[in-house]
Amino acid sequence: MTGYTTEEVARLLGLSPAQIRSYTRAGFLSPSPARAAGGRGELRFSFQDLVLLRAAKGLMAARIPAAKIRGSLRRLKQQLPRGRALSELRITAEGHRVVARDGALAWNPDSGQLVLDFDVASLAARAAPLARRQAAAARRVEDDLDAEQWFDLGLELEVSAPDDARDAYRRTLELDPHHADARVNLGRLLVESGRAEEAETHFRAVLADCPDHATAWYNLGIALEDRRRPNDAVKAYEQAIAADRRLADAYFNLARLYEQAGKKAAALRHLSIYRRLTGEG
Repeated sequence: MTGYTTEEVARLLGLSPAQIRSYTRAGFLSPSPARAAGGRGELRFSFQDLVLLRAAKGLMAARIPAAKIRGSLRRLKQQLPRGRALSELRITAEGHRVVARDGALAWNPDSGQLVLDFDVASLAARAAPLARRQAAAARRVEDDLDAEQWFDLGLELEVSAPDDARDAYRRTLELDPHHADARVNLGRLLVESGRAEEAETHFRAVLADCPDHATAWYNLGIALEDRRRPNDAVKAYEQAIAADRRLADAYFNLARLYEQAGKKAAALRHLSIYRRLTGEG
């Protein structure tokens, strides 16, 4: 039910099925097997796979060698952002370098250097009709779906159909109120839609069950910033780092808040750690 077929991916991106299969064999895509009508097997690709394949197409157009594209995109897959929407992800080539950017942050997966980017958000608009079709199909058989199936659907719908994704996460929580990842993702989508106060309740519910949930602490920090509570946001980011010392974006946000508060030494210390973790500079 979730994901995009090879034929749908080919139409969306202008790639041949043979090219898609080639990149699948290269190992940086994560299609899931599904059973199609008639009993034949087929692969279903995630929106993350679409983003990477679109990047591969652009890099091919930039005449970057195929082996370089495959290796760089495999490394890129391991560096995708945590705790923020995939819709912010951008990928491009500069010379013979593969480059990714997540919102205001950019990196080169090969060297870690900060570089420029291009926007891939239009892919979400092109995939939206297929995403909404998935959501409609799920609602027609809603009684047959369990919490994990609704959660998987939410993951697929986040970028192209965020309203439907929120609905899928809410259905997940109706079936499993302690599904931490669904609650965190729902909270993040609520923040992105300007409903930070509502989102805060979801993050705190996760933390009541899982006090060391680094992503929940990180997203709580973002919600608190949106609610103009910088001191509380600092505490949330500090808790995120205590739970995961390698959560680079939390160091970056702390550095910015410390700079705004006039705590330059603390700002520089956290920015230095961020740079060390991301390879920048």
